[in-house]
Amino acid sequence: MTREEKTQIINSIAEKLNEYPHFYITDISDLNAEQTAKLRRKCFEKEVALIVVKNTLFEKALEQIGGDRVAELAPVLKGATSIMFSHVNKAPAVLIDEFRKEADKPLLKAAYVEESVYIGDEMLKALTAIKSREELIGDIVGLLQSPAKNVISALQASAGGKVAGLVKALEEKSA
Repeated sequence: MTREEKTQIINSIAEKLNEYPHFYITDISDLNAEQTAKLRRKCFEKEVALIVVKNTLFEKALEQIGGDRVAELAPVLKGATSIMFSHVNKAPAVLIDEFRKEADKPLLKAAYVEESVYIGDEMLKALTAIKSREELIGDIVGLLQSPAKNVISALQASAGGKVAGLVKALEEKSA
């Protein structure tokens, strides 16, 4: 591989690192061709970009975009490495967890999610439990609606009918 080709690959990886806020460093080395094709298909369905990289080129791409990620992630960049890029924080973790029901791999080496680094395969369960942005917004909306729903249901209940009747009588009296 020429120096120019390496530079192009490093630039391509750096673009992906800038484009996607979350990435997972995995090992898919022992998967056969059928399993690899199935994994790639699932990644496509879940909008997860999967690429196989050379460790040194990935490390140089991390250096190129800057940040303190290089020092934290360098120890896991050994052996076969593939990267899963995603816009949804836990999509690759869920995909890995589902895929492992059929195969022993992919193994999670590390992940960069929500500006935090997770090292080791034992972090997979924690990563699947992280809520996505949409889930957090739904939780907040539900919490905000809860008090209003309680007031409305109290007003519609039998005791609420009395309160509503009192409010209506007071409105008529003042008019």
